[in-house]
Amino acid sequence: MADNQILLGGSGNQQVLLDTSMANRHGLITGATGTGKTVTLQLLAESFSRLGVPVFTADVKGDLSGLAGAGQAHPKIDQRLQFIALEGHGFEPSPTAFWDVFGTQGHPVRTTVSEMGPILLSNLLELNETQAGVMQVAFSVADDDGLLLLDLKDLRAMLNWVADNARELERDYGRVARASVSAILRRLLVLEQAGGERLFGEPAIRMEHLMQTDFSGRGVISILDATTLYHSPRVYASFLLWLLSELMEELPERGDADRPCLVFFFDEAHLLFDSAPKALLQRITQVVRLIRSKGVAVFFITQYPNDVPDEIIGQLGNRIQHALRAYTPRDRKALKAAAETFRPNPAFDATEAIANLGVGEALISTLDAKGIPTVVERTLMAPPRSQFGPIDDARRQELIARSPLNGTYAETVDRESAYEMLHKREHELAQRQQQAAEQTAPGKTGVQRRLSRRQSVGEALAKSIARSIGSSIGRQIIRGILGSISGRR
Repeated sequence: MADNQILLGGSGNQQVLLDTSMANRHGLITGATGTGKTVTLQLLAESFSRLGVPVFTADVKGDLSGLAGAGQAHPKIDQRLQFIALEGHGFEPSPTAFWDVFGTQGHPVRTTVSEMGPILLSNLLELNETQAGVMQVAFSVADDDGLLLLDLKDLRAMLNWVADNARELERDYGRVARASVSAILRRLLVLEQAGGERLFGEPAIRMEHLMQTDFSGRGVISILDATTLYHSPRVYASFLLWLLSELMEELPERGDADRPCLVFFFDEAHLLFDSAPKALLQRITQVVRLIRSKGVAVFFITQYPNDVPDEIIGQLGNRIQHALRAYTPRDRKALKAAAETFRPNPAFDATEAIANLGVGEALISTLDAKGIPTVVERTLMAPPRSQFGPIDDARRQELIARSPLNGTYAETVDRESAYEMLHKREHELAQRQQQAAEQTAPGKTGVQRRLSRRQSVGEALAKSIARSIGSSIGRQIIRGILGSISGRR
């Protein structure tokens, strides 16, 4: 086996391999619950790690923390190793880093409202088209005025300021209805009650901290604990999609290489596409297409192949299909569709094979060195070297405490941003209005009234200059395909 190949399993007469130079053509892992998708993810993650490739994955069920522990010998594992003709299989842990939006099961992970951008935030809040337009206006004004939106209180202050100044903003940005702003504020309240406010703030996660190797050169596997986050599906899917878009915006072009620079596993991928508007799906398709030139490999994991839109599934060259049970008409349709995506093998019928696969078996077709899909093989998957099932809490906390990143994200920072700056503006405006009222009070001379009017004109000019300065700052903020800030922060 070459240095740029990963052993996936055996088909009885040959070993089934994944060429890592084709990994950034992305992949799809599908199958019914309990058929072995998580163990396959575990096998791939630790295999890429041994080749020095960093890995990111979300842990929805809590099982993937076992990557940090060594596996144990078992007669069934011995039988499988013998069938695959796999020699030199040892049990060992993989280098891991644990992350958690809520900060209890790993290092806190957060981003800023400005960095997530209006497109993903509108999807996260499930806004309609009109409300999404208002969100776009709020971000445009903030970008043009040099106002940082770090957390939800900044966004709330920005939305209220836009609503209060809608008449002045209408000429440049379009009409903003107070009713739409109120609806968005209510959605923000729902997000906060679901714990979403933990997601936003500083220090924001740095992409290089997801792309590390340990002292021996092995890729670090970053595991996002999603056991709680998964209860808010929109937050879960939107955050992972933001990570993908951020990687695409930050990483340089890489061209062809013998292995990816990062492998990204998107578990429960159907959550990304459920109810997503067509415009967003088109942008996601662009991200998946373009991110491979940055050296990032993306593997989507879900139950049914048709959970993934055709536009995206056509870009997933490496396929691992675990068993599907044809209990319902939908199951039968999905089973047939899955079989038809493979390059046929004359030795067996793919449709029948998918229905009869055992746990830990899969139909596999990967891309060869020329990018051509291989003939599908019925494969007994290789066992991971790491632990089946989760590590205990004491071991997890020990690994978090020993991590080089421990403490880096522990304390939140609340620097001056839109909330403070807008409140400062309101205070200054109130002072100017009070001064103007005093100057135009009854008993003042005509000269004093004319002076007051000239001061009002001067204030208007000052505001105009301030807006032009803000615009010059804002033009430095360029947003990418999914609305996140383009280029390195």
